[in-house]
Amino acid sequence: MSDRESENGSEHYFSADPSVPFKRVPLSADVWGRRLDLVSGSGVFAQGRLDVGTGILFRETDPPAGDVRSVLDLGCGYGVIASALATCLPQARVTAVDVNERALLLTRENAAALGVADRVRAVLPGEVDPGERFDEIWSNPPIRIGKAALHELLLTWLPRLAPGGRAVMVVGKNLGADSLQRWLGDQGYPTERLASAKGFRVLESRRAGDLSG
Repeated sequence: MSDRESENGSEHYFSADPSVPFKRVPLSADVWGRRLDLVSGSGVFAQGRLDVGTGILFRETDPPAGDVRSVLDLGCGYGVIASALATCLPQARVTAVDVNERALLLTRENAAALGVADRVRAVLPGEVDPGERFDEIWSNPPIRIGKAALHELLLTWLPRLAPGGRAVMVVGKNLGADSLQRWLGDQGYPTERLASAKGFRVLESRRAGDLSG
């Protein structure tokens, strides 16, 4: 998630095993015309709230349309994007990945509470078959891990888009959204700005070979 900051002093949201005591914190989010009652937690990004970037991602987009069967939530946090996708796409399976074990636990709990646990898989990145392909990737990516690590992350997952697939991301303008948009194009993923609001860009990336006309 792009504007993520440490929720607990020196403890970062992307810690694999946060050391702070675990406390669940409920929240509600209005997403694509649906109210989602969720649980967040200490040691996981955006405790007790829907962060601004993810809120803009939802407000400035529509849920995936067409025959979308497999979707990835990259850097899932407590699972709000994964939950929204699974709720809006009854035909789709959603894979949610994060390095934070608490985030994965909360994502599973939220999926169960919403009745979509059978279609949401929350796992560590290394547990996803490298050969698996996704019709869409949705993300509020972890910009603050640094440019090199972010580039490595995106070049790991964007090649897993199925033919004709797309990635939709929200990135803070002050955190390099425009330069990231150019870089993605240079890597063979032409990227369009779908929206700009409150200092954030919503970007859509596709494979160069998938574009026609």
